[in-house]
Amino acid sequence: MIFARTRSATETKALAAALAELARPGDLLLLAGDLGAGKTAFTQGYGAALGVDVDDLITSPTFTLVNSYEGRLELNHLDVYRLEGLAEVADLGVPEMLDDGGVTVIEWGDAVSPALPADYLEIRFTFGDDDDE
Repeated sequence: MIFARTRSATETKALAAALAELARPGDLLLLAGDLGAGKTAFTQGYGAALGVDVDDLITSPTFTLVNSYEGRLELNHLDVYRLEGLAEVADLGVPEMLDDGGVTVIEWGDAVSPALPADYLEIRFTFGDDDDE
């Protein structure tokens, strides 16, 4: 396990951007952690580093479930917080997303990990002692 500490949304985005430099087609990232802990900020930094147009504001797809953005690699951004069962992961087209050569980032991904391939990177967000940590 590797630990990193950020103290602002800007630092979280920078950390994500550094990780995105290693992105390869088919990568799957599961973001887990408390509400408001930085999952969407991480995805914004990751997307920016992939070349997602800054005019495409990356927001959490809580109600739409899936947003896709064009960049160096396509970024598929999912929020599975509202899913009621693991079978719904296939209904979202996750297997196809992984085969299409983009990168897939799933907020609340730990909740659906049994329905996903075993080859993924899980990033867990926790609150620190300070307000923005």
